[in-house]
Amino acid sequence: MSSSVGIVYLIVIVLSIAGWWTIFTKAGRPGWGAIIPFYSFYLACKVAGRPGWWWVLIIIPIVNIVIGLIVTIDVAKTFGKGVGFGVGLGVLSFIFAPILGFGDAAYTPPRAAV
Repeated sequence: MSSSVGIVYLIVIVLSIAGWWTIFTKAGRPGWGAIIPFYSFYLACKVAGRPGWWWVLIIIPIVNIVIGLIVTIDVAKTFGKGVGFGVGLGVLSFIFAPILGFGDAAYTPPRAAV
């Protein structure tokens, strides 16, 4: 039983990393950044057009959930997707990140890219 749970967990992690890797690559950022925890959130902030220092906010409980959703919604918007897709990207990253990364959505930098 536990080995099958481990395999499912590994598949979820690999799907999420692969999706974010391609998202970062489409946005002109280093794809390998998806495997480094705090740096990946920094890159997501940059793709979303948010300040890079926001990565510090993911350390604060409760605030990290709000900031995470704001960033994923903004990432979705830079790829022409809506708020619902952004929430899905934040909550079910292993499903929505590969859809965004491997799909035909094109990156459009935010107006006030930081």
